[in-house]
Amino acid sequence: MRFSQLPALLLAFRLPLVGMAAAPSPVVIATYNVENYLGEEAVAAATGARRARPKAEKAIDAVVQVVKDINPDILAVCEMGEPERFEDFKKRLAGAGLRYTDFEYVQAVDNERHLALASRFPIVARQSMANVSFELGGKPEKVRRGFLDVTVQIANGYQVRFVGAHLKSKLPTPEGEALMRRNEAMLLRKHLDEILAADPNVRLVCLGDFNDLRNEPAYHEIAGVRGAGYMAALPAKDELGDTWTEYWKAADLYSRIDYIFVSPALHREVAPGSPRVYRSAYWNDASDHRAVYATIIPPSHP
Repeated sequence: MRFSQLPALLLAFRLPLVGMAAAPSPVVIATYNVENYLGEEAVAAATGARRARPKAEKAIDAVVQVVKDINPDILAVCEMGEPERFEDFKKRLAGAGLRYTDFEYVQAVDNERHLALASRFPIVARQSMANVSFELGGKPEKVRRGFLDVTVQIANGYQVRFVGAHLKSKLPTPEGEALMRRNEAMLLRKHLDEILAADPNVRLVCLGDFNDLRNEPAYHEIAGVRGAGYMAALPAKDELGDTWTEYWKAADLYSRIDYIFVSPALHREVAPGSPRVYRSAYWNDASDHRAVYATIIPPSHP
């Protein structure tokens, strides 16, 4: 065989040439409300009275097992406790063989429940917003958990921006919980619009616990108007076809309130059939929510 025939042979057998970069691997992303991952330090500052019980060891073990089952590369978390609890969470994940290298934690006005994120890829930009204000009934209000916002470098030339949120719950408040949630959703959409306006081709994910159903205002605020800036909620279900993500015991109600929204540029890179709602025999030992996850397939040449 002459040396000049070698390139043709390599092409015929699809053998990789030395120095060619391998295609990026699939990336699993997940959002999970871990339900009050609180410790003994979770007390009311003014009175010293406890506002929520510490999370039991059995529940913590179940949370870690859920994450291990899904094995996400990027995990967004709602209802994380104080910084000490987040450190505890990270140690337990590592102890279960789940290695994450980069983290984000948002310290907003809610003293107990926080947004957090763990990533196996480098976080190359941090734009989280802990102090977000609005006016309701002539009075100043705050987005209780703020907005998490990081950009993750998944591969050379391939970045994904993650915006995490946990909107006001359905528990009644004097200000009106639905009005508070609607205002928080409007501010979140404004932030998404600013990101999309700066780069219409941005690969953008908005994920978390939105405390609203698909036919309610906050959901439609975040999704936006169908068109270039529309954020599509990934249709997810478990292996039995159930789509609910939370069981509200007080109302004996199963509902879908946790979502992964993606921008048009990223939507085409979501693996078909991959968005799922987590199901197991011990999901309720871990949290009153079930995790939602999906797989992204980065292009070979981003």
